[in-house]
Amino acid sequence: MATSTATNPGVRTHFKTPEGRYNLSREKTHSPGIPHYSLAAKVITQVALAHLKEKPTQSSTVSGGSASTVGGVRFTAARFLGAGNGSRSLGFGGGNGFTGRLSSNKSPTASNAGGPVGLGSSPLTSSYDGEGTYLIFNVGDAILISDYYSQEKEPIKTIQFGNANPVCHHFDEDAKDGNDLIIGLNTGDVYIASLRQQLQDSGKKLVGAMHFNKDGSINSSRCTAVSHVPNVEGLFVAAHADGNVFVYDKTKDSSGDAPFPPVKDAVQFHVAHARSSKSNPVARWHICQGSINGLSFSRDGTYLATVGRDGYLRVFDYAKETLVCGCKSYFGALLCCSWSPDGKYILTGGEDDLVQVWSMEDQAVVAWGVGHNSWVSAVAFDPFWEAPIPDTGAGEVTTYRFGSVGQDTQLLLWDLSMDEVVVPLRMAPVSSGSPSVLNHQAAGWDGAAHSVGPLRHAPARKEVPKLAPVMAHRVHAEPLSGLLFTKEAIVTACHEGNLKIWDRPGHGDNLLNHTPEVPATAVSKDRLLTSGKGGISHLRQ
Repeated sequence: MATSTATNPGVRTHFKTPEGRYNLSREKTHSPGIPHYSLAAKVITQVALAHLKEKPTQSSTVSGGSASTVGGVRFTAARFLGAGNGSRSLGFGGGNGFTGRLSSNKSPTASNAGGPVGLGSSPLTSSYDGEGTYLIFNVGDAILISDYYSQEKEPIKTIQFGNANPVCHHFDEDAKDGNDLIIGLNTGDVYIASLRQQLQDSGKKLVGAMHFNKDGSINSSRCTAVSHVPNVEGLFVAAHADGNVFVYDKTKDSSGDAPFPPVKDAVQFHVAHARSSKSNPVARWHICQGSINGLSFSRDGTYLATVGRDGYLRVFDYAKETLVCGCKSYFGALLCCSWSPDGKYILTGGEDDLVQVWSMEDQAVVAWGVGHNSWVSAVAFDPFWEAPIPDTGAGEVTTYRFGSVGQDTQLLLWDLSMDEVVVPLRMAPVSSGSPSVLNHQAAGWDGAAHSVGPLRHAPARKEVPKLAPVMAHRVHAEPLSGLLFTKEAIVTACHEGNLKIWDRPGHGDNLLNHTPEVPATAVSKDRLLTSGKGGISHLRQ
């Protein structure tokens, strides 16, 4: 297990931003004995936030009282005892809050699995029927589930896959059938299951799951990314290392045979549909030659963005199954991508150490974030950050806050201001012989003009505004692999399977309330590398 922050003098427990100080609130890690990154096929840790809604009240009784009444007592008691979600076992003997009293068919080691041990074995074991918020992350051959609000480091649930390693996962709190958790493995297998059911089970195996692409029957390459399709009940997608994305329907038989014709041109986008209405997957999208490293849907589900080993960001109209636009990285593979909440911008990061901002309106790169010293492994917009109110009285200015983490162990925060970056770029005159990044024919890294259908080559260095981070901080001792924003905090994850939760300014004392107010804060005007008007800068040529 990696050493803690306290034993790494170069890793501080706080960092400052223009709006205030973020403090390290709590840490999450894996159970002892779980092989981490260096021992488990180089599978890096990814993290997702999962919020379970209140389960509808049932009429069944437990020990002479209604289940809802018992659940309410447990939830209230847990709040007073500091259990965070009110969905943990209220014991005082075990490391996970268990009393240690197990049913006769469970081994003594079952308490380390992180799951409840059943109503018959502990008088206050939770049924997980209540509302709760959890962190889901993969380490080695396991999926781990931790209580987001709890101070305890070890997970409350461990799901182990034995000879396979979970690579990616996705949670959808709006799944109507309860099967809200998708897990993709390095063997190509894909599972979809109920998170609540996993928490209710006391074992270390995945229970009640549907199994797709079993033993690589459809595609034997590594599953690299999975996602539910927003606003379309029952459909989800799984990306693979051979450049294919498969569309599955979880309402159909997961073992259905769905042969697809061979890919004739590995570099061309092509969609093939299943020949039978009973087949699953229902479609295969061949995206590119080489691995798809990440994918992300726009919030409304209209567009699907992918990034790959070939260095291209590709944006598709999901319903029309067409390639809309895209652009190549400045150098090397792209590793991650993320949409802005309003669907106007896409962030990408990869092997060129840059954070690229793609505009859907302009269909061009409108900014490069410069500040990482190694590969960028995760990017995300902060939907909870509130931009400051301008002092000049010039009206509201649209500013986006986003973050990035990389193998340089740093978390970087950025502010993208429309009036300082995007608007001046759109208004800039285009001189003859000097193509603009907002033109349809963009200049490549070698200075020549390139365009491959809807895809465009990387723009010239001098044409793209450069952003400097508002904050850069070494948050882990190991390379970083995951990043997400919550209303109260920023969550970071490293390769070794350790998570850190950094409370926002003013939020550290409100964990039990779960709904602290976001203060109106001021942001420093010195957000960008400045050179001339508009706060726009260019790297030296």
